[in-house]
Amino acid sequence: MSERLEDIALQMVTGGRGLLAADESTSTIKKRFDAINLESTEASRRDYREMLFRSDEAMKKYISGVILFEETLFQKAADGTPFVDIIRAAGAIPGIKVDTGAKPMAKYPAETITEGLDGLGERLARYYEAGARFAKWRGVIAISSTLPTRGSVRANAQALARYAALCQEAGIVPIVEPECLMDGKPGDHNIDRCAEVTEFTLRIVFEELAEARVNLEGMILKPNMVIDGKNARKASVAEVAERTVKVLKATVPPAVPGIAFLSGGQTTEEATAHLSAINASGDLPWFVTFSYGRALQDSALRAWNGKQENVAAGQREFAHRAEMNSLAAKGNWKKDLEKAA
Repeated sequence: MSERLEDIALQMVTGGRGLLAADESTSTIKKRFDAINLESTEASRRDYREMLFRSDEAMKKYISGVILFEETLFQKAADGTPFVDIIRAAGAIPGIKVDTGAKPMAKYPAETITEGLDGLGERLARYYEAGARFAKWRGVIAISSTLPTRGSVRANAQALARYAALCQEAGIVPIVEPECLMDGKPGDHNIDRCAEVTEFTLRIVFEELAEARVNLEGMILKPNMVIDGKNARKASVAEVAERTVKVLKATVPPAVPGIAFLSGGQTTEEATAHLSAINASGDLPWFVTFSYGRALQDSALRAWNGKQENVAAGQREFAHRAEMNSLAAKGNWKKDLEKAA
């Protein structure tokens, strides 16, 4: 496997394959487990991730890389095999979430700044040694009639750019994730407001990436789609695709090899349908694929339900969702294909 940043980035987004976001923090995965009445322990988290990573059909055919939480990067399967080795054996690339979360931003009410830059260079060296070849950092941008402010967008963009530069110096491909929230409060903005904020945010992000001398060919962008807020859903699949492509073409340089969308509060099927419509629009200067967490995992988690005897059922659900999103990454998903599940 090539170690060039540009080659790794292309491997992450080509061939109809996409990324499994399995980087839930300990608190987040506890909420997921609470929904199936399963206690979150190191062993239960290990068993769940092992169920996913050992799903041969999904991992070998449809998943190009896996974003891991730090615990999982260093974790081993029940038989002692490092998870990193299982992921590599499937032909996928191990990655790592490196930010330490969005925290309230001083002097900016209702806005956040993502932390984690202190000591990041040293951590990246350790993650590289452990096998990670890409990383993820999420900047969170609130949307309302008055938010975001220029100051908060600029601060988050600068953090994303500094993180990306540190990653590239460490031989790690940065996933740059500025998420304009669809499901944040109040969530009543329309698609026009989302388009305005997303375009504004992406322009500033790429300004800061240029200032930080980030190699665009050796990074991946993980943006939100242009979509109504969670409490104002009206736009059709076709409109979401059209508006998203318009904003991206206005802001994302063609030098960026790939865009891997987050699902960001969409339902499982919505995330797949929107991705497919975006790819079906044609004439895109980048490879466009998925970097989904809940949209890949929810049905698998419910089918598994924390029980060893349900591992195969969980893997079938994961493989189905991965296949649907692989088709969407080629613009070939159709709603009636869901009936095969």
